[in-house]
Amino acid sequence: MRFSQLIIALENGNAELQDHYLASDPELSTGASLEEARSNDLSFLENESALKSKLSESNAGAVLLPPDAKVIKEANKNGLAWAVLKNPRLAFAESLNILNPRQKPKVGIHSSAVIGENVKIGDMVSIGANVCIGNNCEIGNGSVIHPGVVLYDKITIGDNSELHANCVIHPNSLIGSNCILHSNSVIGSDGFGFVPTPQGWYKMPQTGIVVIENDVEIGCCSTIDRPAVGKTTIGKGTKIDNLVQIGHGVKTGKSCAMASQVGIAGGAQLGDGVILAGQVGVGNRVKVGDKVIASSKCGIHADVNPNQVISGFPAMPNRLWLRCSANFKKLPEIVKAIKEINRHSSE
Repeated sequence: MRFSQLIIALENGNAELQDHYLASDPELSTGASLEEARSNDLSFLENESALKSKLSESNAGAVLLPPDAKVIKEANKNGLAWAVLKNPRLAFAESLNILNPRQKPKVGIHSSAVIGENVKIGDMVSIGANVCIGNNCEIGNGSVIHPGVVLYDKITIGDNSELHANCVIHPNSLIGSNCILHSNSVIGSDGFGFVPTPQGWYKMPQTGIVVIENDVEIGCCSTIDRPAVGKTTIGKGTKIDNLVQIGHGVKTGKSCAMASQVGIAGGAQLGDGVILAGQVGVGNRVKVGDKVIASSKCGIHADVNPNQVISGFPAMPNRLWLRCSANFKKLPEIVKAIKEINRHSSE
């Protein structure tokens, strides 16, 4: 696609095209970083402080830029074709979708798929090899079920959702529309519920369900457990990375984001727009307010008010954590000084 054609497409996008300049009209095939881009690659720069010096050295065919005069001047020095947008990163994402349109599998049901009784399959659905679908399931229009997926009984999947290879969805789970479940994710497996007795652990039956609302994406090997009663709910637009564990009865708000190895214990509640960085742990029944950001390895053991940035173990305000962590390496000297003070005071 020519850059001029891409600009026309971006005018209808969400990144708000503001200006453009065609030093040339390169044929673009894909995207690349500024450092690695070649003459047929599209690249982008988010702001004046990010990689500005590398803009003048880039071999990209064209670049997407922020509305910054200094950045535009650098692009002109290098003879680059450019477009200015309010949000270059978003424009780059939109461009990748345009340059590399998603190829959906062939519509239809593979001959090796096993389909149970009373299954409702919508229009334009693709069901791959060795898929196993239980009884009384419903799959919405345009959805894609890749090879090896297992749907237990009474599963509902909305329109235009995609389940990648070897996903497993346990009984009665509800998957919304426009959802993406990546390979080996498991939805609706039993929550970790056991009652201690003198004879050992007695299993608490997990009779609840999991509800995945619309526009949710779940990464590879992530698991979302069903509760003993009630629902585990993942809010609309939430994005979950690989290797995330969400316990029974958890409820997340809309548009949350969780990086790899996050663990959320049973009954916890997340507000809207919560961001959990890698390896964050959330304790039993903890409530995390709207738009809280928790940095990596944060341990959240108590309720957190909305709009906080927290860090550390146990979690505390980020600025306090930074001050504390700066002093950790001084602890041996501090202890030594305290011992010296105590020695003098006892003489």
